[in-house]
Amino acid sequence: MTEAISPELRQTLRRLKLSPVLETLPERLVLARQQKLPYQEFLELVLSDEVSRRDRISGDRRARIAQLDPAMRLEAWDNETSVRFDRQLWSELCTLRFLEDAFCVLILGPVGVGKTMLANCLGHIACRRRHSVIMFRSQRLLKRLKAARLDASYDQELRRLLNVDLLILDDFALQPYDHQETQDLYEIVVERHRRASMVVVSNREPKEWLATMADPLLAQSAVDRLLNSAYELVLDGDTYRRHQKPGRERGG
Repeated sequence: MTEAISPELRQTLRRLKLSPVLETLPERLVLARQQKLPYQEFLELVLSDEVSRRDRISGDRRARIAQLDPAMRLEAWDNETSVRFDRQLWSELCTLRFLEDAFCVLILGPVGVGKTMLANCLGHIACRRRHSVIMFRSQRLLKRLKAARLDASYDQELRRLLNVDLLILDDFALQPYDHQETQDLYEIVVERHRRASMVVVSNREPKEWLATMADPLLAQSAVDRLLNSAYELVLDGDTYRRHQKPGRERGG
């Protein structure tokens, strides 16, 4: 039997902007009576429910702003995959200590092994922990910066990229970069170096990156900074994408 909530209590909760508490309050009241919880513990339980709800909503909102894939979360990763990588390093990265230390993460490996998903996972963890995140495919980001030059919003766009807590660049060095694109990448990497973290996802080995950039000196400077401030998570094995096919039951 659920507990009835008085109109007076409902009105009080609405005035305090705590109306969502009403969704779980009847069950919490029943459990409190059954377990003879002290008033303080009952209050802590109800307020903890509301804090968790607000944190979840806040994290989801930050993830949408970050343009993260909502399906690519840590809990959706299939542990039965044959993809191989350093699990101990991955566990360390999930603590986000690299973010606190302003280090970078390189997620490397062939096509289809789940690199983008792991990058999204780190982004979602960061959002849940109240960090600001932006994720872009590298080519799309550079096109955005080119367009920003035409409408005089380049400085604003660049500040956004430099000030975000975690910048995730997917498909890095997948296509050749012209002089302006190389310059933009150089600015982003140099300005964030030792100040804020990046996650860089690439199908190519870092030694191949230089050949994709138009200005050898800027390329060397940017790549050297990335390599010397980053953890490297290398994936290998069968394609992970078959684990994401529609209708396939996924593991935890």
